[in-house]
Amino acid sequence: MGRDRLTDMSKKLSWLLRHGAPSMGVAMDEAGWVAVDDVLRALGIPRSLLDAVVETNTKNRLEIRGGRVRASQGHSREGMPVTLAGLEASWEEVLGDASIWHGTSVDAVRSIAREGIRPAARTHVHCTDAPGSAVGKRANVDVMLEISPARLRARGVRVFRSQNGVLLAREVPASCLVGLLPIAARAKREADALRALIGGG
Repeated sequence: MGRDRLTDMSKKLSWLLRHGAPSMGVAMDEAGWVAVDDVLRALGIPRSLLDAVVETNTKNRLEIRGGRVRASQGHSREGMPVTLAGLEASWEEVLGDASIWHGTSVDAVRSIAREGIRPAARTHVHCTDAPGSAVGKRANVDVMLEISPARLRARGVRVFRSQNGVLLAREVPASCLVGLLPIAARAKREADALRALIGGG
């Protein structure tokens, strides 16, 4: 089976499970699970292709359990039957105090310093437990923002880990940012000014 076909089908499956199930007439529960048979019918693919797509997904964003399949995280907030509580009940709560990290652009740091990190159109903010990890981090990241889980808990914000290791929170208030690690050259040049914005040392 060609890599291009797997990549194309991975994108279609991810779209269906994160954003498009209602528009395709596919029933989904509050944690994002859908019946495998419904997915096969909606996409017109055999089970062998579905299994191959899930197995080769680069960041393990997709999971199959019994006769159900879902995207681990990244669902749209609008128009989807998933709920914050339903998703969180299916993840593991993180109770430690070790720093977690969120990757972003230099240009976004100023607004984040004022408003914190919001999930925008998604259900949760995606984070990672190590600044060098590819899990939970977008491509083309300029800076990694350091977040204190203890400060999050003090603000009533819980942190969860999905099955593929992504850390998730409903929001990250600006007061929970405690440091900054520059990644891109521009961020390294502006590191002191950026750290001053978020109060990092």
